[in-house]
Amino acid sequence: MPLVALCLGFFMIMMDATVVNTALPAIGADLSASVSDLQWVVDGYTLVFACLLLSGGSLGDRLGARRIFLTGLTLFTLASAGCGLAGTLAELDVARVAQGVGAALVLPTSLALINASYPDRARRVRAIGTWGGFGGVAAGLGPVVGGMLTTLVGWSAVFYVNAPIGVVAVVLTLRHVVAPPPRQRSGLDPLGQALAVVTVAALAFGLIEGGARGWGSTPVSLAFAVAVGGGSAFALAERRHPDPMLPPALFRGREFSGAIAIGAAINVGFYGQLFLLSLYFQHVRHFSPLLAGLALLPLPAITSLASAIAGRQNARHGPRGIMLTGLSVGALGLVAMAVCTATTPYSLLVWPLLAIGFGTGYTMPAATAAAIEAAPDEQAGTASGAFNASRQLGSTIGVAVFGALVSGTGGLLAAYHVSVVVGGLVFAAGAVVAWCAVPRRQPDWARGDTASASR
Repeated sequence: MPLVALCLGFFMIMMDATVVNTALPAIGADLSASVSDLQWVVDGYTLVFACLLLSGGSLGDRLGARRIFLTGLTLFTLASAGCGLAGTLAELDVARVAQGVGAALVLPTSLALINASYPDRARRVRAIGTWGGFGGVAAGLGPVVGGMLTTLVGWSAVFYVNAPIGVVAVVLTLRHVVAPPPRQRSGLDPLGQALAVVTVAALAFGLIEGGARGWGSTPVSLAFAVAVGGGSAFALAERRHPDPMLPPALFRGREFSGAIAIGAAINVGFYGQLFLLSLYFQHVRHFSPLLAGLALLPLPAITSLASAIAGRQNARHGPRGIMLTGLSVGALGLVAMAVCTATTPYSLLVWPLLAIGFGTGYTMPAATAAAIEAAPDEQAGTASGAFNASRQLGSTIGVAVFGALVSGTGGLLAAYHVSVVVGGLVFAAGAVVAWCAVPRRQPDWARGDTASASR
């Protein structure tokens, strides 16, 4: 039952990253929003999510993971209601930002609570696989749910649906999730957090506005300069802080650094192409939001299955081979989508969609487990925050860059062709990282726990 509560919270925040995609045309028509405006509806959530994940994990380690998890659930549920009630684009963006804050508290602490609830490492890896499966299903199911609700009820319903899920998750957490003791640390790291927020926000602004304003425009150039300066200052501040929000020592091991890079690569390709794919089905193929959501249904179906399989395989064999397989299959699926046209039979598109969903779902539990296992137990929340910050930053970059291609490549279909090729190359680069950074041999803990994992 503790796992159900934690998975429900994760499911809710991950579905919200994609449920809005098939509602974007309806939101744009209702609120008079441009493509750039719609990018901010998506990235207003993922950007804040990415910026504050490090703080969410760090606060969980310092103040108690269960307390921060419940705070995040409550805030996210209330902010979802605010999104549904929004009558202007500005109100919607503000509520999406509040959702991002709540999500940043929920995600890393859910993994930290799994880490504390399952001291047996084989059971923990399988629990992470289940947790990852919920996230994969949520991300893939989001467009389907969004399309159905937008068509049958209206776009506001895609946010109201979070209310019952959030209430159930809070009740189950209060009843069944045991609070591990907070780790005693010397204090917070406000400078590190501020620099992280400035860096990520400036990078996202430059990427999103580059397509609309021009890559050489003054605001975009200034944003990239701030991102470079902020990132450099953040690295320096963390090295000098006696108790940093993101300990540099975590990155000394190549397995943790590799998992961080792979998490970002997966989300760049998956969420970037999903943003344009939802628009492709509606603007190029002229599908209704409901039909567009149903067209994406293969993604959550195969993602769920792949995540469940990967969780068990990872407990037995370790993450390296799983990540190589998943990233390779996903890369092939993305590149194959480059052949789609306005008249390509849907039956031919299903197979690349299945490959993309399988590759993403099969890789993510292994990368998550690799990141958590590479960190000390007392830094599980921090490690989870860093890993998932890289994922959300990847989502932000993917949506920003692929969305910017719409104005620079001669239309939506041409932009989608370029984006899936780029996404495939990013997945392939992730496979190279897995080959180089993740040990070939099976980890000692996996060998020792094989018997229990197979029971």
